[in-house]
Amino acid sequence: MQTVMRQTGQEIHFSTKRCNILNKKRNVALVYGGDSSEWEISVLSGKHIALHINGTKNNIYEILLRESDWRVVRAADNVTEEGQWLIDKTDFSFMRNGQRVQFDMVLIMIHGTPGENGILQSYFELLHIPYSTSSSFVSALAFDKYACKCYLRDIDIPMAKDRLLCRHEIVDEQALIEQLGLPLFVKPNSGGSSFGAAKVKSVEELQPALALAFQESSTVLAEEYIEGRELTNGMLKTATQRMVLPVTEIVSKNDFFDYQAKYQGASDELTPAPISETLRRKVQQLTSAIYDYLGCSGCIRVDYIAKGDEALFLEANMVPGMTEMSLVPQQIRAAGMSMEAFLELLMEDTLFRFGRS
Repeated sequence: MQTVMRQTGQEIHFSTKRCNILNKKRNVALVYGGDSSEWEISVLSGKHIALHINGTKNNIYEILLRESDWRVVRAADNVTEEGQWLIDKTDFSFMRNGQRVQFDMVLIMIHGTPGENGILQSYFELLHIPYSTSSSFVSALAFDKYACKCYLRDIDIPMAKDRLLCRHEIVDEQALIEQLGLPLFVKPNSGGSSFGAAKVKSVEELQPALALAFQESSTVLAEEYIEGRELTNGMLKTATQRMVLPVTEIVSKNDFFDYQAKYQGASDELTPAPISETLRRKVQQLTSAIYDYLGCSGCIRVDYIAKGDEALFLEANMVPGMTEMSLVPQQIRAAGMSMEAFLELLMEDTLFRFGRS
């Protein structure tokens, strides 16, 4: 069954529509890990997702990717023999009991490289294996924060002023501060989970912040600080549906929504956000427009800073966190939908997009 979401005012209503998707039990590769600082969060996302996938329709194989080491760490029958089940990268399969196990689709839960920047998507595109995220091009575009902002400026998406900085560039600190003001944000241009991000309040803090950010990315984004409310909004669009999730407001107990605030409880996350109807509608309309203009697929999350009833775009996440305490699962629950139903809808649409329904 597919779940159809319709929005009226602040309420989100569900109805059902039967979908002609594969009747056989699917072999689903749930891929997590990766090579960035976010890999441990990715594992948590994957483990949480595994708990909520319908086991009567899907054989779930958990696969950990760490650099060149790709291995099945849990089979569909919950057996773990990770020392033996290495993935054959020529066709993304593995051998078990003398039989080759192949996959009908891949659920990508890797935050950062190679699962969020298009590299893994390109690999699966070459192998013609359906996968759950946006395409390799869209993933690469969104992963580069500056490139994504430049792309979205064409449709007049409101956003903070910024400046791209390269690793070997000699930064004119005074000119940068004159352009963006103080405080300002410095963050890796490619990366997530707030690794390497810093709020710079004085010229003395600028170089240490740049050094920290350059540990995570070869380019760094310096961005104007806008005092306002931090909002975020998840979305999933399928061939027949437009599912905009409720908006969340993030009230960080730290200077900004850093790693500690995201994953160690140093923030209050209010879903649905206690904001005006005008702002809520504006955020959800922006998320929908960004989804369409970038050409996204699967589930994304878009972050904003709100000043009054104006929402300014910060960044788009193509593989949002899916841990128990992550923002999108909170929004799914607030919408009155189960994680199992949401994931089933995501998987059915993935197969449909790749012509496997």
